[in-house]
Amino acid sequence: MNGTRVFVTGGTGFVGANLVRLLLQEGYTVKALVRPNSRLDNLQGLDVELVQGSLTDRNLDQAMAGCQGLFHVAAHYSLWQKDQAALHQDNVLGTRNVLAAAQTAGIERTVYTSSVAAIGVKQGAIRETFAERLRRRIPLGIADETYQSPVEKLIGAYKQSKYWAEQEAVNAAQSGQNIVIVNPSTPIGAWDIKPTPTGDIVLRFLRRQMPFYLHTGLNFIHVQDVAWGHLLAYQKGTTGDRYILGHQNMTLKQLLDQLEQITGLSAPSRSIPAWIPLTVAWIDETLLAKLGKTPSVPIDGVRMAGQLMYYDASKAVQELGLPQTPIVDALKDAVEWFITKGYA
Repeated sequence: MNGTRVFVTGGTGFVGANLVRLLLQEGYTVKALVRPNSRLDNLQGLDVELVQGSLTDRNLDQAMAGCQGLFHVAAHYSLWQKDQAALHQDNVLGTRNVLAAAQTAGIERTVYTSSVAAIGVKQGAIRETFAERLRRRIPLGIADETYQSPVEKLIGAYKQSKYWAEQEAVNAAQSGQNIVIVNPSTPIGAWDIKPTPTGDIVLRFLRRQMPFYLHTGLNFIHVQDVAWGHLLAYQKGTTGDRYILGHQNMTLKQLLDQLEQITGLSAPSRSIPAWIPLTVAWIDETLLAKLGKTPSVPIDGVRMAGQLMYYDASKAVQELGLPQTPIVDALKDAVEWFITKGYA
């Protein structure tokens, strides 16, 4: 037992729940901040001290008292345009408050969970199919930690809020606070309680609710590797640096084909032009929402799918020893968890 006491925000979520389990496994004592209305299913039965509160509470430093480390994982995730104010409040102002509290509480080292969303992508919207790109041998843009998209080119309020939140961490580190930044790509695996948009893809596949697919690409990583990336960043990371926690760049079609091999269910064979879901999303968010109906497709989500979100995680692999578990294993774990928990 190493006895190090750490404070975790976002422990009830997907990445946070996997991180808390890893920390306990490695002998850390965990104190977790949970909102009064949080679902606690992901922490049930774990030896974790729970503290009720929010990211913007003024007395967070008191809650952190006695802890040596902080993992600030919590963030508000939404692609709905109506949530712009809440995204700024929780992600930007919340991060500012959490880091200030850590400074006051004497936290020795902080790992701040940013996202590749804050980095952006190295190319614009997809105007051709992947087949056309491959035929013409057009190189795919892959971003690493040295790349930064201009904030105005980041699609949607969520990505922009993660950029500004990361700047809070950068500024605090430049002022002398011991902070390491990690930028997870797209995690897959167990404990995806909400679920995340990627988990929702797995679920819709299992429920046979995916007759078509979009031409898009993402960087995927097993969520357990993301958890290890956090701990390795805490143990080995360079203060002020950021580390992309990712693994394999894949098209959505490639991911669905792997799900077909795992489950025996047929993957969709036909793609759908981006303008169709974009039209549906526009009607959902601009027309139906005003009539009091809950929108089902976010405009920003469809716009993001028009980009290749590919990343290079070699820095984290080489400097931290980030594990690179095969994505097929991550998908197997996700499928098993969703089925066991009665989601599918």
